Amino acid sequence: MNLRAPAAPLITVDPYFSVWSMANRLNDSDTKHWTGQPHRMTGTASVDGKEYLFMGDTPNSLKMEQKSLDITALSTIYRFVCDEIHLEVTFTTPLLMDDLKLMSRPVSYIHSKAWTNDGENHHVTITITVDDELCQNLKYEFPTEYADLSQPGFACGRIGSKIQRVLSAAGDDLRINWGYIYLASNHNQAMLAASAGANKYGTLNHTMALSITLDTEQNADGLFAVAYDDIKAIEYFHEPLNAYWKKDGQTIEEAIQQALSEYDHLSKKCELFSSKLYQDAKESGNEKYAELLSLAYRQAVAAHKVCVDTNGDVLFISKENFSNGCAATVDVTYPSIPQFLIYNPELVKGMLRPIFKYASMDVWHYDFAPHDVGTYPLLNGQVYSSGTCPTWQMPVEECGNMLICCAAVALAENDVSFAQENWSHLEKWCNYLIDNGVDPDNQLCTDDFAGHLAHNCNLSIKAIMGIASFSILNRLAGNEDKAEEMMKIAGSMVEKWLIMAANEDGTFRLAFDRPGSFSMKYNAVWDQIFGLNLFPKDSFKAETKAYIEKHSGPYGLMLDNRNTYTKSDWLVWSAALCDNKEDFTTLVDRLWMAYNESESRVPMTDFYSTTTAKIESFQNRSVQGGLFIKLLMDKGIGCYQK
Repeated sequence: MNLRAPAAPLITVDPYFSVWSMANRLNDSDTKHWTGQPHRMTGTASVDGKEYLFMGDTPNSLKMEQKSLDITALSTIYRFVCDEIHLEVTFTTPLLMDDLKLMSRPVSYIHSKAWTNDGENHHVTITITVDDELCQNLKYEFPTEYADLSQPGFACGRIGSKIQRVLSAAGDDLRINWGYIYLASNHNQAMLAASAGANKYGTLNHTMALSITLDTEQNADGLFAVAYDDIKAIEYFHEPLNAYWKKDGQTIEEAIQQALSEYDHLSKKCELFSSKLYQDAKESGNEKYAELLSLAYRQAVAAHKVCVDTNGDVLFISKENFSNGCAATVDVTYPSIPQFLIYNPELVKGMLRPIFKYASMDVWHYDFAPHDVGTYPLLNGQVYSSGTCPTWQMPVEECGNMLICCAAVALAENDVSFAQENWSHLEKWCNYLIDNGVDPDNQLCTDDFAGHLAHNCNLSIKAIMGIASFSILNRLAGNEDKAEEMMKIAGSMVEKWLIMAANEDGTFRLAFDRPGSFSMKYNAVWDQIFGLNLFPKDSFKAETKAYIEKHSGPYGLMLDNRNTYTKSDWLVWSAALCDNKEDFTTLVDRLWMAYNESESRVPMTDFYSTTTAKIESFQNRSVQGGLFIKLLMDKGIGCYQK
């Protein structure tokens, strides 16, 4: 990979079990949780008794030289060298969406491989050490305890807090402080050790270390597994739920042993998947676009938790990381769905189910869709806008999002049954858009950081796409007359929109009452994806030309004329409106440059400055799934036939 990733993913399972390297070299600094708090894992290679550090940062250590870093969709591969040996260390989390049990299994691999550098055979011991910070919100928050769970052929250690308060806290800049971290191997030369210490207040903490002895003469390798059992994953309307991987009764020890036994098979499968993703993305854009998708893939998946509800249905719960900590947020779901529509639309349904459930409750009395269902991991009802306060709702935004998402799922699966299960909500929300979407009043959209805005042109497009989506659903359900009626309404709205939104130069405004203004028109991308052709051909030709020539900074297309910041997801959606690949890559290459050069060393931010590439806010969010929009467009998810 030529992209200098702002942060390299090491362990990517869910919003809590998430470890990153935020430096150019793995041994330049401590490994961290995506929030930036230390989640220390260290790695050493003892070569004939001489110890080198390859992961983490410990005082006075002798460090191996890092020669390369490569990041694929499912693996992060480091290569090191010292006088005696070469060392390759590969971090893999097998987030393959066609197997939800595998995808949700909280086991991540660290594979090491050593071979001689000087032609001599060397005695090498690779040691991975894990700190109890991985099961603490803050170090020393609670005293921890260590247990050796090893069996013949299976070395396994566990650390957890002595005080287990499961699902006791919710918030944004917050890490898990319940459950247990595991370190394991099935290598016949694996040895486990632990150490304990205390701070000045006497709070006991632990680290555990696992060592594997290798022989370079045999080109030997060693496999480590790092795993996490959160006991209960989320609270779902006051019901604690397990993670999906537990649905058949498997224990964490069994899951770890199974994972270790499957590594050879899974690593090949992951390599094939990552290679195909890269090639597909390269064909849709270029190598830089392929690198962006490779970096985004694990981040977008692991910003969610996969669970199963009491009916046996899949839940795929997002967390608004470094945004506000909201769970199952509709306008976070909407930008993320391109990735999941491509690889498993069931996960999109898993994002939408909590919203439909909450909207069915008496407490939700509005005729528009909710924004969220709680603060992660407690999903007990909307928290945005103080729950049901009208001031900070997003009526047109969320109605449009829910309708578009349901139509996209129905087309991707060629099955309208999920929408039919929730038909009364969808019909009500479509009616809201008909009544309020032509010229939206002063309200928020998903870009709520920019504040309320009346007469929002892009939000009006969302209403149009939402109504058209309900037409698609009616056509798929066999309701031809209703489908035709809805499409006529959407078409008449487009006619009005083209007049109301027009600038004199053929571009379109930020708001209907602001001549000469501009904004990204990212919501219009569904007109092309669904094959609707509601907007006449070349409607956005002048618009996209202006994106490139007038409205871009060195690091990307600005969101609108009010500021020089941008959003990565909307940038790629807007670029997808271009009518040729060259213009698409011209815009997306600037996003690549932003990540490559930004001094903000965090997991991919989606909200940054187009002039400095510095983060404005938000990091490690699921919306990076939206970068897959061009790939989705090229693959196709079915077309509406008028």
